[in-house]
Amino acid sequence: MGKFKITPVERVKNITKADFIEKYYKPQRPVLIEGLTKDWPAYEKWTLDYVQERAGEQIVPLYNNEPAKDKESVYAPVKELKLYDYIEILKTKPTDLRIFFYDILKSMPELLKDFKYPDIGLKFFKRLPALFFGGGDSKVFMHYDIDLPDSMHFHFHGDKSVTLFSPEQTQYLYKVPFSIHNIDKIDMDNPDFEKYPALQYAQGIQAQMKHGDALYMPSGYWHYIKYLNGGFSMTLRALPRTPKRFLNMLYNVAIMRHFDNVTRKFWGQKWLNYKEELAVKKTHKNLDKH
Repeated sequence: MGKFKITPVERVKNITKADFIEKYYKPQRPVLIEGLTKDWPAYEKWTLDYVQERAGEQIVPLYNNEPAKDKESVYAPVKELKLYDYIEILKTKPTDLRIFFYDILKSMPELLKDFKYPDIGLKFFKRLPALFFGGGDSKVFMHYDIDLPDSMHFHFHGDKSVTLFSPEQTQYLYKVPFSIHNIDKIDMDNPDFEKYPALQYAQGIQAQMKHGDALYMPSGYWHYIKYLNGGFSMTLRALPRTPKRFLNMLYNVAIMRHFDNVTRKFWGQKWLNYKEELAVKKTHKNLDKH
C-alpha cells in the first residue's frame, strides 16, 4: 500500500473576476475560494436543520459506497427514506448513505432565493443547480463528470475532502473504457501500488472544505470525495468552453452512456470484467515511459 503524491489546492480570498479568469479559468487550474458565499443568505441559513424543516416529508433515493455489480444500474438507489429521517442519521452517526443530485429546481425551488450565481467569469447553466448530501462514512467514487462542465462546488454544514486529478493524469488512473470512472476496486485512500503500479505516478490536488468554501473544478477533472461528517454541498455547472470538449460531452451523453448501459444489460458482470481488463492493459502500456 502507498499514498498518492498530493499537493494542497491553492486557496484565495475574495478574488476578482479578472484574476479568476486569467489565473484559473483560462489555464484550467483548480482553486478554493474563501468568502465567495458570505453575502448569500445561504451562508447563514443553510444547515441540515434548515433543509430538514422545509423538505423533511420528501422521499429521497439513497446510495452507498458499494459499486453496482453485474446488471445492476449505477443509478438504482439502495433504499429510500424520508428526507427528515435521513438527515437525522447524518446528525447522529456516521453513515455511508448519501443523496446524489438533489435537483433544487424540482425538489425545493425556494432555495433559489438563498444564493446567487457568482459573477466570476463562468456562464452557469441555470437549469441544474443540485445538492449532494453525505455522512461521515460517505465516499464518492473516483470519476469525472459525464457532461464535462466547469464546476463551482460549494460546501455547507460540516467538512469534506476533495481530491482532484487533472485530465493529464488519466493515463495513470486505470480509467475504465466506456465510462467516467476508474477501476472501482482501487482504494483511493490506500492505493495498492503493487497491483496497480501506474498509480504511483499520479499527482493529485487536495482540498479540505468547510462551510461556505467554494471549489472550482475545471472541465474533465477527476474527483474523489470523502465526507468527514454529515453535510451537504451545492454544485453549479458551466458548459464546456471549447468546441472539442463540447463534442466530447455530446458523445459521452448521447452515445457512450447508452452503449455501455445496453451492453451491460446483455452481458452483466462479463462486460464489467472485460472493461476492467482493458483498463489494466491500457494503463500498463503507459508504464513503458517510466
